[in-house]
Amino acid sequence: MKQQDSLLLHFGYNGEDFLRLDLKTLTWIALSPQASIIKQMWDRNRTMIHYNKDLIKHFCPQWLKMFLEHGRSSLMRTDRPSVSLLQKTPSSAVSCHATGFYPDRALMFWSKDGEEIHEGVEHGEILPNHDGTFQMSVDLNVSSAEDWRRYHCVFQFEGAEDRIITELDGTLIRTNRVKPDNLTVPVIAAVVVVVLALIVMATAGGYMFHKKKKEAEDSTELPEVTKLNTETNTAH
Repeated sequence: MKQQDSLLLHFGYNGEDFLRLDLKTLTWIALSPQASIIKQMWDRNRTMIHYNKDLIKHFCPQWLKMFLEHGRSSLMRTDRPSVSLLQKTPSSAVSCHATGFYPDRALMFWSKDGEEIHEGVEHGEILPNHDGTFQMSVDLNVSSAEDWRRYHCVFQFEGAEDRIITELDGTLIRTNRVKPDNLTVPVIAAVVVVVLALIVMATAGGYMFHKKKKEAEDSTELPEVTKLNTETNTAH
């Protein structure tokens, strides 16, 4: 069914048009030689012709309107993405990652001085998220950090004028690597822990050594005391 100057009902067979109902004349039009016999039979069935006329003019538009109303929230839905700059190592490519956008009819690219660039750029596929939104990424291989501010990551929905532009700023890049400055506190803490452990071990070792030494001295004095007591008893 399609709407041009009038509403038409088409039947097809094997990928080709077969019969068409003209609602102006209320007759069937054969679109292939094989349809001539069926046309004659269906033209005589005036009840079916009027039923199809009501179906196309009244019921189909109502159903279509109802389906559009129910699907309007999905058809008109637009979720803007969250855009981040990612980099694994200082020598690896900078990835512009957009996630949480809907619909998936979107594009993203890198620009330099306002012009889209293709050299050193690698586009990733649009992938689905678990919540029904989508994600995508575009990588940029750029060597000189001095020129970074000339580069921008651009996200845009197809057919929309609004753009999300993210400047290539080193302070905005998220990475898993640890900066040297951030190692100072953990290193100092580790050294302090090791020193404290050594002090505790040394103290415990000294205590055990002193305890064993004292026990050995006590065991040596015991026979002498016993001998003295024996001699005293004998004298008596």
